[in-house]
Amino acid sequence: MIEALHYGFVQNALIAGILVSLIAGFVGSLVVVNRMVFLAGGIAHSSYGGVGLAIFLGIPIFWGAGVFSVAVALLLAWMTYRKTHLSDTWIGAVWAAGMALGVVLIDRTPGYHGDLMSYLFGSILAVERGDLGYMAALLVAVILLVHLRYRELLAVSYDPEYAELRGIPTRWYYTMLLILAALTVVVAIKVVGLILVIALLSIPTHIARRHSASLYTMMLLSSALALGFTLAGLVLSYRFDLSSGATIVLVSAAGLVLDTLIFKRH
Repeated sequence: MIEALHYGFVQNALIAGILVSLIAGFVGSLVVVNRMVFLAGGIAHSSYGGVGLAIFLGIPIFWGAGVFSVAVALLLAWMTYRKTHLSDTWIGAVWAAGMALGVVLIDRTPGYHGDLMSYLFGSILAVERGDLGYMAALLVAVILLVHLRYRELLAVSYDPEYAELRGIPTRWYYTMLLILAALTVVVAIKVVGLILVIALLSIPTHIARRHSASLYTMMLLSSALALGFTLAGLVLSYRFDLSSGATIVLVSAAGLVLDTLIFKRH
């Protein structure tokens, strides 16, 4: 593995893995404590429509998928905020419609013969230098948001009724968290793919939650775990010639099982 670091594409893959892992740790913690995992899953799968749109229009995948995913996040925020009896229906509908739209748009793209599996399951070695800029910008934005609005995020996550009484705009934070989830999905497309991104968001956070006494600690520990799982997955995928995204998720799942066996609580 050491000798492979001399190649530019391997360096890009390593940096991408680090950046996305840190983002997933912070955003995943907020998604899990706010019980938004299914919502984030709906956004992740529907973002395939954005991939299809980007391919159809001939624009960068990050731009097409990013704008489309944010639009889906805004739509779901409007549809599901305090409408729990309708949430599952709307999420399922948007999930299916987004993926179907992506398939149709790609079908209608003349002469396109790209590897669609790389968007579904990841292709970290295809990360380009320009892609790292999107990832770094999102990581900086997430860290600044957590630093500047930690008290509000804490209140909204654990006691939204109290947060409203304190004048905190809970609906705005609910929408913002879905937008962050959407952008995280987009930057993770080439690392683990749209199908597997929810595992990277939820598994390290679930483990971290067991061993954390605060939301801030959970974010840091979740980021560290996601980073460890990602690096271990990259090494194993290189060593045994496996799909990197799937290997990262399997390593994460193994970590969850091991933690459950050792710490039999919660």
